[in-house]
Amino acid sequence: MKAVQIRPFIPSGADYALAQHFFEDLGFEKVYADDVLSIFRIGNQQFYLQNFHNQDFQNNFMVELLVEDLDQWWEHIQAAELEKKYPSRVKKPTFYPWGKREIHLIDPAGVCWHIAEKKAAG
Repeated sequence: MKAVQIRPFIPSGADYALAQHFFEDLGFEKVYADDVLSIFRIGNQQFYLQNFHNQDFQNNFMVELLVEDLDQWWEHIQAAELEKKYPSRVKKPTFYPWGKREIHLIDPAGVCWHIAEKKAAG
């Protein structure tokens, strides 16, 4: 057996259009969209943005995105002013006891994105 890709379904929260704009500003390319589902891509990585809102689920959903240059991502996030433009929160790059240096980004739906350096992940 061989797996070639995994694409999570990320809930958009109450405002599907706002979530789409957020991910575009974060640096993802929207490659498909209709009223219920969008596909976002960066490099070879993709995820589905689902027009779905369940706050309890969203507040407990997490995604890890491994990147090559965490400082570059941090600079981009700061330049994009995501916290000013969207109901989101971001925590600066921090080294955690589990051995990773990560940015924690809460998207407009409440999903926690762990943006982590690939080299620290092993």
